[in-house]
Amino acid sequence: MTTGPILPDDDRARPASPGALAPAWPQAQARLFRLLADNVPALIAYYSAGEFRCRFANKQYARTFGRDEQSIIGCTLEEVIGAEAAREIQPHIEQVLAHREAVFYERVLTAPDGSLRWIEVHLLPHIPDEAGGAAPAEVLGAFVLISDITRRHLAERAVRDSEERLGKFMLASVEGIVFHQDGFITDANPPVCELTGYALAELLGRNTLEFIAPDHVARVAAVMASGQETAYESVLIDKHGERIPVEFIVRTMLRNGVSLRMTIVRDVRDRHRAQAHIHHLAFHDALTGLPNRASFMEQLTHAIRHADETDSRLALLFIDLDHFKRINDSLGHLVGDALLRTVAQRFGASLRATDIVSRFGGDEFMVLLPGLAAGLAHAGDAEEVAQKLLVAIGAPVNAEGRPLSVTPSIGIALYPGDGDTPEELVKHADAAMYLAKTRGRANYQYFDRAMVGAAYAELVLEGQLALALERGEFELYFQPQVQAQGGGLVGAEALLGWTDPQRGLPTAAAFIPVAEKRQLMLPIGQWVLAEAARCAGRWRNMGLVVAPVAANLSNIQFQASGFLDAVAQVLPTDGMAPGMLELELTERMLMDDLPKVKERLARLKAMGVQISVDDFGTGYSSLGHLKELPIDKLKIDRSFVHDLPGNTDSAAITCAIIQMGRSLGLTVVAEGVETEAQRAFLAAQGCDELQGMLISPPLPQHAFAAWVRERQPGATPATTPPTSP
Repeated sequence: MTTGPILPDDDRARPASPGALAPAWPQAQARLFRLLADNVPALIAYYSAGEFRCRFANKQYARTFGRDEQSIIGCTLEEVIGAEAAREIQPHIEQVLAHREAVFYERVLTAPDGSLRWIEVHLLPHIPDEAGGAAPAEVLGAFVLISDITRRHLAERAVRDSEERLGKFMLASVEGIVFHQDGFITDANPPVCELTGYALAELLGRNTLEFIAPDHVARVAAVMASGQETAYESVLIDKHGERIPVEFIVRTMLRNGVSLRMTIVRDVRDRHRAQAHIHHLAFHDALTGLPNRASFMEQLTHAIRHADETDSRLALLFIDLDHFKRINDSLGHLVGDALLRTVAQRFGASLRATDIVSRFGGDEFMVLLPGLAAGLAHAGDAEEVAQKLLVAIGAPVNAEGRPLSVTPSIGIALYPGDGDTPEELVKHADAAMYLAKTRGRANYQYFDRAMVGAAYAELVLEGQLALALERGEFELYFQPQVQAQGGGLVGAEALLGWTDPQRGLPTAAAFIPVAEKRQLMLPIGQWVLAEAARCAGRWRNMGLVVAPVAANLSNIQFQASGFLDAVAQVLPTDGMAPGMLELELTERMLMDDLPKVKERLARLKAMGVQISVDDFGTGYSSLGHLKELPIDKLKIDRSFVHDLPGNTDSAAITCAIIQMGRSLGLTVVAEGVETEAQRAFLAAQGCDELQGMLISPPLPQHAFAAWVRERQPGATPATTPPTSP
């Protein structure tokens, strides 16, 4: 018995000479075959014909079917693989035995561990070589060779599944998908055909560059040559020659074992339209469709640059509709919007194609007249356009079925001459427009450098104040008044504020003198009274104890013939009660026509209105005068409070006013209290009430209500948000 493997060229496996040790050679061959069969990566067996019993099986075959090399010998095929499997492959066995030909097939095998394995089976007929004569040799049996192809099968199935998914995706995708190899189209889905207008057969085999717009071919060719995976925009040419903006998303992938380029073709026409719409919205007014302020300023910048380059001129017309707010307030915003749209349409008939009109905001429009000739002629051109606009805009309008008429006030600024920058030109055209307002409206005015002085500034301010009330730009601010001893809230003073779009928040001292001078304090003062009463009533309904609320009176307002009636109109305001409104008059106002003053104050007192003398100590009223007047409070002027407690003169005057108030039975209020030292001094001297930045700055109505609510925790929360004045 030899040990170790027996190889074909091993001298131990061959007889030394013919006839020597002849029986040993077949045994060696058998061992060699067994060694080979047990070590190949395949299942090998041999079944004899007839009952088809197993006569040989290698180790892998026997173990696959739950047996070993010895126990499987003599078993029928049905005993080895089971009756169902035997019936399944019976046709293949019959084909081998009857037709004497090899058979190949695949099937699924359940392994001993229960897993499914895919196998490839070869059945080979065993026909002896020594058969002679005319009759064919008898088939003695069949060799069975089985290979485990599970990995290959799973890989192929994965590829098939992937191909199927890709195919379904291509059919289901709303975006175009194209496969191309070396630039030639190998496949495309229906959306590509729809987008280009070509049938699939017309696309296959053609170069992708044939469908690219000529001005984009170089970019597409460069991407294809680089092999990069990227996304970029391009333009297709469809079957009818139309340009279609698209986005290409390019990837490299394997399909059917071949490396291809896959390009997603995304139609971006809707995106471009949406972007154009967004751009339009960003630079155009939604109501009229005209360029908006941002767009106009950009175009004005370009026009100025062009004028410099071509030595030409331009004119700027600032147009504001007269009394437009009155239309909005009385007839509603639908009518107002319809009017604005009609006015916007009327600009076209009066302007050249190169002129630019913009809705600047609200009822304001801007017109740019570029490319005017040098010299005085360009001013005449602007004047001619302004005259046309006065007629066109002033014509009757049918807005939402209502006949209306509106007139424009127009300000004109010229370049160069009236400004060097877009902002300066607009500012000066605006100033000229306000001048037109003050000169009766429905006219046009040129900007004049002489207007830049104080008189011009006052004139402009007058025009702005006239519009401020219409536009709701005024607002009341409330400054708390508290007890000098204890700090409890005892009232508030309503202070007029103006939110000017150009000036910001000018102080009252900056505009009230002009308003008084130009007779504008009557409507403004009436608004202050009504708004103060409305706020006081609203706070009382909310459970906030804020009484009284003091409003300042101007001398013009107090002397006006309808003043008492104006006060009477605001007192029935919802939530108002007697004593909740206080009116502040300056000391100087009490000196004119004492009998008339006394009579008016008496009637105010009869209405339940409290009277306070503001800025006391700066006028020339006598103790005798004060005794005759039905007043309730004296307010120490802030100029005295400012120097307390260090200035002896201010301290002496302050103490005298406090003592005078006590002797007359009047409440004394110190305003302008800013430091703790001032507060302590005033409290020690017996001052009744304090007001100033130490307690609180003037607050908008909603902030003031919050300030009060924090100090009156029992108050009910506001049920509605505060309304803007």
